[in-house]
Amino acid sequence: MAFEFSEPFVDAHQHFWHLDAHPYPWLQGETVPNFRYGDYSALKRNYLPADLARDTRGFAPARTVHIEAEWERADPVAETRWLTGLAATEGRPSAIVAHAALDRGDAAEVLAAQAAFALVRGIRHKPVTAPSAAEAARGVAGSMDDARWRAGYALLETHGLSFDLQAPWWNLDQAAQLARDFPRTLLILNHSGLPADRSTEGLAGWRRALERLADAPNTAIKISGLGQRGLPWTEAANLPLIRDAIAIFGASRCMFASNFPVDSLVADYETILRGFLAAIAGHSDTERRRLLHDNAVRLYRL
Repeated sequence: MAFEFSEPFVDAHQHFWHLDAHPYPWLQGETVPNFRYGDYSALKRNYLPADLARDTRGFAPARTVHIEAEWERADPVAETRWLTGLAATEGRPSAIVAHAALDRGDAAEVLAAQAAFALVRGIRHKPVTAPSAAEAARGVAGSMDDARWRAGYALLETHGLSFDLQAPWWNLDQAAQLARDFPRTLLILNHSGLPADRSTEGLAGWRRALERLADAPNTAIKISGLGQRGLPWTEAANLPLIRDAIAIFGASRCMFASNFPVDSLVADYETILRGFLAAIAGHSDTERRRLLHDNAVRLYRL
């Protein structure tokens, strides 16, 4: 029997791209070194609302949050303009997390331009991070410690924007400091803090890092990006991590997210949604609604 799920839920992290019409260098000739899922050539195709509808037939999200998809960095506002038009004609996405390079000289101008779009709720700009826990260091140029980067971050509050952070867990000490220093800016951690190292030591470090970040009340986490290079997405591997993240942040600060189509490299949408549902099965009905729907509606102001 085909899987169907009729409860309303929000997909808090998804992407669209139209490679035939718009510039995405990482999907159109450039190669991302050490991409976390390995070969990503299967992503080098158009992915539009009709494709998401196909992938979620029988269990479509009620609303979606589009996270910037690394459109050519010379004009990130153009991506927001295109997505706004897409939402008007296709009904997707419901909200946008746009891009602005916080450490560039034009950060104030770009942030103001992005904030002018009605669907924009936040900004994502990936800071410089370390490739491994052993190489993690503070004060690196372009990182969350960088004075110029932080000056751009300080402008988010002016526009009422949140911040989506993609960084591995070993750099979350910087994020915890950032959240404390800017308490009126919501910081939303992407992809579960990237727990790629599934060793006992690696997962212990990941949990400690989440606990440190969660101490700041202006933080939240999106539970996504749990695939592992060269391995299928399984409940055995990922349900314990989903439950840990929820236990650490609480049922009021966690959101379901698919990271589609990127995570289609490791699982179909049904597998990811079913896994999340299995992980939260022991929660009360109220908490389940928060995790699947209400938290995203509140935090992204849907």
